Amino acid sequence: KKVGDGSDTFFWTDPWVDGTPMCERFGRLFDLAETKSCTVGEMASLGWGAGGEAWVWRRQLWVWEEEMLGECQSLLSNISLQALSSDRWQWQLDPDKCYTVCDAYQLLTSHDSVILSDAEGLIWHSQVPLKVSIFAWRLLRDRLPTKANLVTRGILSSEAYYCVSGCGAVESAHHLFISCRTYGSLWSLVSSWIDCPLVDSH
Repeated sequence: KKVGDGSDTFFWTDPWVDGTPMCERFGRLFDLAETKSCTVGEMASLGWGAGGEAWVWRRQLWVWEEEMLGECQSLLSNISLQALSSDRWQWQLDPDKCYTVCDAYQLLTSHDSVILSDAEGLIWHSQVPLKVSIFAWRLLRDRLPTKANLVTRGILSSEAYYCVSGCGAVESAHHLFISCRTYGSLWSLVSSWIDCPLVDSH
């Protein structure tokens, strides 16, 4: 996340410093902090330097925890907020561009461009509903209960793998979501909504 004035970015839990949340980089301090839901802007205005009022702990810090706090404050000393600029999310595939549905669609449907390790961050993002994340994870790994998969697992007979639409093709995940004349055509409708051309299914 790219921070402007810090008013829309959570200090501890958003990945605003080098792409890593502060709660992961300084986990011990996060556990002890009373101000877990403060924004970057609030922490900065309270003062996150030595002696600043931004740091409120459940108990007095031990020596090694004070050293960790010093490391955190040293990192923050190089950061200056932009009062006239808003916070915004950055699209990791192209930090110079904002996230678009079109780009996400192309990422998830292009066999050449989908790299599962990169897609993981999109699928399991905290702002994506869990049921959507699970569905997308199963789709990318071909774990949906399509007829082709059910035949492979011995749940359906080998004659039962044809698409439920009656188009005569084998019902695979790729067929259902991309190339089926009936159900795959929904992507044409979606692509017209988001003004994004369909990826060649071949």
